[in-house]
Amino acid sequence: MFHVGGARSALYNWAVARQSGGVFVLRVEDTDAARNKPEWTDGIINALAAIGIHQDDPTFEGPYFQSHNAERHREAAAQLKAAGHAYYCDCTREQLTARTGSEHLGYDGFCRDRGLAYAEGRALRFRTPDEGETVVKDVVRGDTVFPNKAIEDFVIARGDGSAVFLLANVVDDLDEKITEVIRGEEHLSNTPKQQLLWEALGATPPVWAHLSVIVNEKRQKLSKRRDKVALEDYLAEGFLPEAMVNYLMLLGWSPGEDEEILPFDELVRRFRIGDVNTSPAFFDIKKLTAFNGEYIRALSPEQFLAACAPYLTAPYANWAPEQFDQALFETVAPLAQTRLAVLSEITANVDFLFLDQPVADEASWSKAMKPGADAILRDARTAFESVAWAAEPLKETLLAVGEQHGLKLGKAQAPVRVAVTGRTVGLPLFESLEALGRDRVLARLDAAIAKL
Repeated sequence: MFHVGGARSALYNWAVARQSGGVFVLRVEDTDAARNKPEWTDGIINALAAIGIHQDDPTFEGPYFQSHNAERHREAAAQLKAAGHAYYCDCTREQLTARTGSEHLGYDGFCRDRGLAYAEGRALRFRTPDEGETVVKDVVRGDTVFPNKAIEDFVIARGDGSAVFLLANVVDDLDEKITEVIRGEEHLSNTPKQQLLWEALGATPPVWAHLSVIVNEKRQKLSKRRDKVALEDYLAEGFLPEAMVNYLMLLGWSPGEDEEILPFDELVRRFRIGDVNTSPAFFDIKKLTAFNGEYIRALSPEQFLAACAPYLTAPYANWAPEQFDQALFETVAPLAQTRLAVLSEITANVDFLFLDQPVADEASWSKAMKPGADAILRDARTAFESVAWAAEPLKETLLAVGEQHGLKLGKAQAPVRVAVTGRTVGLPLFESLEALGRDRVLARLDAAIAKL
């Protein structure tokens, strides 16, 4: 699944590409067979397209597949070996532990000057400079200094000759003419090694930008094992792509001027990668939900109907297809649009219109059907038999019934709402009664009275 942190990184890359007249390059690093399946690649492409990053845009390039560049990776490894930047090593982990006395210490350079030739099983290691330091110039984090003596001679090719991630990544970046790398801060520790590889291959390293981690409400790094992190899950629940994009762009960056709800083009115009904050970014689902509600209310009536459509059929809908009435739904849709925080909430808001009986929510029943509720229902039922069937007369009628029992309208309407809709919250009651129709309302009141 496509992590929301990956989505944020992609959007920042996309914004910089659009600002600079460059291109966003999508590369699928698929050399690990256990983590590579075509449907997962399709999922990445589809998730990016959902937030506006798609192959039909001239700012998009790819997807490239790392596995297709394996021969160039081998050539680069051979180039580094020939130039004296790399050497073969046949040390095992057990031998290294025996020499250093620890399982946790890095490689000790034992094979540096042994002059080993290639043989099956021998890894190729990069010869890290003994002196000096590698300075990673990061437009987000500033300069980070890594003493070269603290960087072990790291493996760049496995015993079968295939390149490891560090080398493959650099070679692919070179071939694809990558000039700016914007990614999560967990990659910062790899960067001095990659920068050394860029330089050893005779190239100027790209501009680096490492983004802060995204954390949950407990300030723990978002984890797919613990938190809801998949972009697809949020979209399936009914978070609008535009709202997701707007919110993700603000995870660690602000457009200023106390404005937050902004179209993507305006966010891109204001965005500056150097202004991204280095502090962990809090993924606030409540704030995201509030954003989404704003975006839902901004939809045109036609857009709202289309956006709700997936949630009015299986597997979301709890009514049979033949029970659904599009015209009836369209009469209450404007009422729902002002209340929804996520689109999937539409199902529970309108199901009373299409079910033979309202949803049996015992918690709502217990809350509303207090002593005296049966008298309210009986009097309301009697009054509803002859009232003009429209929202305002229905409201006035129930107001009068409540006054007869010493109750304000809010208290008087609670048992009626639960009897008719099954729930204590939902669409405005009197418009709901009008939409449902006199006969169905009276039948539901009779059923509630009988149950009481």
